[in-house]
Amino acid sequence: MQYMIEIDSINHQILQELETDGRVSNTDLASRVGLSPSACLRRVQDLERRGIIKGYRAVTDRKALGGAVTVFVMVGLNAHLKKDAKAFERAMASAPEVREVHNITGSVEYLLRVEVESLESYKDFHANTLGVIPQVSSITSHIALASPKDLRG
Repeated sequence: MQYMIEIDSINHQILQELETDGRVSNTDLASRVGLSPSACLRRVQDLERRGIIKGYRAVTDRKALGGAVTVFVMVGLNAHLKKDAKAFERAMASAPEVREVHNITGSVEYLLRVEVESLESYKDFHANTLGVIPQVSSITSHIALASPKDLRG
């Protein structure tokens, strides 16, 4: 059983600052959270060591890279067997349009975030990627009109 890791208010502030700007210098981060640079660095390294900070990444502008249309796709599988779930997950891992895969509860097994350059591109993905996976029994697409809050960047 995994337990939630307790963090104090300063570590919470550090995490908030790093989520907003992962490239902030240690000196600026220390100033923002009210610590000396050495104390701040020790805390960040401890958060990394404990696995609370999993890594750092570049946030890209998907529209500039051709991902102008975001579609949330609910996918139902025709069987609830582990082998079917793993086969579906492998297929989604190799699909570049699929940016996120979430195994969820409810009437379907998966929620995907798909980014494509156009509705025509999504139609192709729907027919030739999702539509040919034997484990898939249902596909429901929801096209995002706007994303007024997106903390992924």
